[in-house]
Amino acid sequence: MKKLLLLSGFIFHLSFVLFAQTMGLEEVRTLAFANSRSLAKYNLTVTSTLLDERSRIFSALPSLSLGANASMSLWNTQNTAPVRNPLNTLNSSMNVGISQKIFEGGKTLVQKAINEITSESARKDALSEYFNVLDSADNSYYAVLEAMAVLEAEESSLQTAIVSLSIAEVRRTTGMINQGDYLKALADKETRENYRNQAKRNLTLSVMKLKVLTGLSVIPELQQIDFCVFEELISCLVNISDDEADSLYAELWKTIASVNSSFVKASLANQRAEKNLSMTQLSYSPSLSASVSSGLNYSPNNGMEMSGGKLSLNLSIPVDYWVMVNNVKKSRIARDSAALDYISAEVNLETELQSALLNVFTYAGSVLNTGLIVEYSEKHFEYVMERYRLSQSSINDLNEASTLLINSRNNLIKAHYGFLQSLSKLRSLGAFSDEEKLLTILNGGS
Repeated sequence: MKKLLLLSGFIFHLSFVLFAQTMGLEEVRTLAFANSRSLAKYNLTVTSTLLDERSRIFSALPSLSLGANASMSLWNTQNTAPVRNPLNTLNSSMNVGISQKIFEGGKTLVQKAINEITSESARKDALSEYFNVLDSADNSYYAVLEAMAVLEAEESSLQTAIVSLSIAEVRRTTGMINQGDYLKALADKETRENYRNQAKRNLTLSVMKLKVLTGLSVIPELQQIDFCVFEELISCLVNISDDEADSLYAELWKTIASVNSSFVKASLANQRAEKNLSMTQLSYSPSLSASVSSGLNYSPNNGMEMSGGKLSLNLSIPVDYWVMVNNVKKSRIARDSAALDYISAEVNLETELQSALLNVFTYAGSVLNTGLIVEYSEKHFEYVMERYRLSQSSINDLNEASTLLINSRNNLIKAHYGFLQSLSKLRSLGAFSDEEKLLTILNGGS
């Protein structure tokens, strides 16, 4: 049922994308999930580990066996003459048996626990890959929108340079500016055109990567991000105090530590190493199994007759202690190594969380600061441009004002999409299936 729901959802979103003129982030995510071969491979691994777990359960159940054999003579052993009627020498039998392991020193229970840990670890691998694909979808979507915004800014800057050059050409013909100023205006126009061409190239590469990710040959128009939705959150993050930031980190750590895929996998590996050590230590224990068998026998002389029931007990006592001692030492080393990996995973997660949270704070502040810089730069550029038209400012003044404006616009674009990418990173660290929950925590809610 789950697979049918996923398939029907994918078909719906695919038909939507094919026939719609715009495509949003959710559609990109859905297509990325459906097109991801790595995620499909991890899902197959999860299924395989579940089958291994079932196989171990089945191995603890009674084992049934059914066997049959038949023989007859084709020639005599004395003179190798053929037997006249081989059917008279027919002998056949059929056996049915059942066996059950009675005692293995607890190995079955320990192995069952190991298989359960392996299955859970495989599920965490799949979950980690799920968020990797989700991050790739978000980042590719944001990259295209960012490249489009940069191209628009570079086009605007190029148009400004073209206007500046046209004014310089008029003034050169009337002798109002010298050849050096005219050449500066010409160089600025060529520079802006070069930046515009680079922005086109970056947009083409971003669209190509999005095509590969989604499996689409043509990308519809992408829906723009409404950054006004994040204004309250950005204002809250910018004005956060040190104590509030520490409390926010503690709240996120409490949520993330129990669900982060890498950290939970390290914990599971540590548990599995403990169980493997226990399993190795149990190799000292004897094992006991029992089997019951019976069957039918046929021979020309006696005809069909039932064979008697047979009970067998098998006791196995290991005596190669030097091998077992060596294996226990190796398992203990593996256990200690897993414990060190667990500690390293905890430290790495703390570092990643601190880094992701600092990026969120930094980009939030950058959005506000660069927004003000853009506002001031636009007013400054308008002022200088008007003075340039009135021949009260030089071409150098206009170039400086134009460069300040385009740089501030590009910085604002980077700040906006950097903020979104930092939120995506924080979401993946905490495996937040509900993004609103993360935004609520960041906004000071519980």
